Amino acid sequence: MARVLVVSLNYKTAEMTLRSVRAALRAMDGMDAELVIVDNASGDGSYQRIRQAVASEDWAQGAPIRVVQSGENGGFGAGNNVGIRATMADGSAPDYVYLLNSDAFPAPDAIRRLHDHLETHPEAAFAGSYIHGEEGDAHVTAFRFPSIWSELEGAMRFGPVSRLLKGKSVPIGVPEATQRVDWLAGASIMMRQDVLDRIGLFDEGFFLYFEETDLCLRAARAGFETHYVRESAVAHIGSVSTGMKKWTRIPGFWLDSRWHYFSKNHGRAYAVLATLMHALGGAFWRLRVLLQGKAPADPPHFLRDLLVHDIKALFRPPPGKRKAAPQAVRVAAELEAE
Repeated sequence: MARVLVVSLNYKTAEMTLRSVRAALRAMDGMDAELVIVDNASGDGSYQRIRQAVASEDWAQGAPIRVVQSGENGGFGAGNNVGIRATMADGSAPDYVYLLNSDAFPAPDAIRRLHDHLETHPEAAFAGSYIHGEEGDAHVTAFRFPSIWSELEGAMRFGPVSRLLKGKSVPIGVPEATQRVDWLAGASIMMRQDVLDRIGLFDEGFFLYFEETDLCLRAARAGFETHYVRESAVAHIGSVSTGMKKWTRIPGFWLDSRWHYFSKNHGRAYAVLATLMHALGGAFWRLRVLLQGKAPADPPHFLRDLLVHDIKALFRPPPGKRKAAPQAVRVAAELEAE
């Protein structure tokens, strides 16, 4: 059986992370797998709490677990990169890397299902799970790549346009069978290490959001596929670390990530056009809200914030690649040696 490195990224959710890790260990049973918990510079005692639990609680005794500290909170991609770069305990590279959100709980066979799928589908670089809520409600985690047309369709929210652009909409619903998709949310996703070696790890220019989209696009451009594996089931609470469900205004890091994705992968002219298409669709929707009394669907001031942000971004130099990750690995190693 191929070797799997499981990476769990914690940010200020120590107890939730420990609960997720216990589920992951059950799902790793019988596999050649190790688990690395990365505390993403929580600063709230999470690192110490997790280390104490791994060192003293019965369920962790003899388990293949390491706990490392990222050194700084560089975001979702940067934190997971720290875990990926940690490699296996003997310093060798795994065959697969499995990323599991700290608020996600795999079924006993979920990790093995992804492993077995990639073993039998060499064309696939990434394989992700069917995600559902704790009450069994299905989550939409399979998507098409964003485009200027998806920006128009998503912002306009108008039936005839949505039907016309059905093949361009980013969400593709919840597939009822295993299939190829463009990209998957990163709550439960397994990746080939040799593909990561070829295309690189997460782009640390993204703090949060769009980093999985970018990685899957890079894999697709290198000739690899991303698969949604319906047989691998994972329960997910969602937005525990990010607080997305409580947003009253779209945060700057989401706007930064959206602009970075379009401008990096399609050029600045395309990014501007994507924003203009979103503005066109958004203005149409807001007219319907005004005339038809529909409930607003975006956070307050979203369209204005988007336009102001992207006008400013157009005249800024593109962000450089973050340099902190190798240093963060060294910090983690020093902390482990204490």
